[in-house]
Amino acid sequence: MGDGGVTLQDVAERAGLSLATASRVLNGSNRSVGEHTAARIRRVADELGYVSNGPAQALARSATAVVGLVVHEVDDPYFASIASGAMMVAAEQNLLTTLACTFHDPEREVQYVQRMQAQRVRALLLAGSGTVAAEHRDALDNALASFERGGGRVALISEHDLPYPSVLPANASGAAHVARHLHDLGHRNVGIVTGPPSLITVRDRLTGFSKAWAALGHDVDTLPIVDGGFSRAGGYSAMLELARRQPQLTAVFALNDLMAVGAMAALTEVFECHVPEDVSVIGFDDLWIAKDLRTPLTTVRLPLEEMGATAMQLVLDQSGDADARPGNVHVPTDLIVRASSAPPPAGRRALAPVN
Repeated sequence: MGDGGVTLQDVAERAGLSLATASRVLNGSNRSVGEHTAARIRRVADELGYVSNGPAQALARSATAVVGLVVHEVDDPYFASIASGAMMVAAEQNLLTTLACTFHDPEREVQYVQRMQAQRVRALLLAGSGTVAAEHRDALDNALASFERGGGRVALISEHDLPYPSVLPANASGAAHVARHLHDLGHRNVGIVTGPPSLITVRDRLTGFSKAWAALGHDVDTLPIVDGGFSRAGGYSAMLELARRQPQLTAVFALNDLMAVGAMAALTEVFECHVPEDVSVIGFDDLWIAKDLRTPLTTVRLPLEEMGATAMQLVLDQSGDADARPGNVHVPTDLIVRASSAPPPAGRRALAPVN
């Protein structure tokens, strides 16, 4: 019988399913249950406050020597660097890492949490920004809470607005460094290439820049801002749109390095501009490619491998007591000034496609 007198039969009846099916989901059976059905049973159990009995809990908590790592993209160097650090720590403790990619789909992220719970993964690390949408955040919170009740441990990288141990990069202050750097160089006509507006990371970086830019006396309402999707191709197309909106641009701030690389390519190929002689470009993250570009990229550095390693250690160090969770780890940022940023040119031409 669960806490407060709630029984497994109560859960089964509320869900409209058999007692056997409810038991397979909540008591750790190896027999397969459809994902939709399992999710409904867990949701009802959460609503009723059901807690499995002792033997069932023991079975559910017989975790495997596997840890789960969920990322947004597998071909993004940002996530590859984080995964490298995290998987190294797991390997040192003789643990196998299962890697899953959400492709920026928040519903898929929730599904992966549920699947990893069914596979008795002992720890779960979510690497990638949370979403600002309350319904998605609540669904993820419920899935993670169920994962913890089953004996698993959770840690997050980047802000999710969720009550789990997290490694939190200083996204807002890093973007503020960029605003001050461009201001000090003399730039006034600045454009911004963002990522998906639904991501908390985008919100924090954009807010950090905007607040600092306003504090320096500039009108943030006139800043041209284009979504580049956090990809190189998106940065390329966003640069074309920025030039259309503000042909007098002298600087571009891309909220990650991949978009900055795309913006630099567009400036060179479409407008025959030189970086930084005509337009300065600044990125964020300091991926390994940033210093190896033909024009090395000024960017905000995050210690990505260290972040992954710290988060994995954070989740593996947790005890079985949810009240004894470790606190969050805050990661500072540094502005790395390279060749892609310089004072604006005097008397330069407006941006216009060549040929």
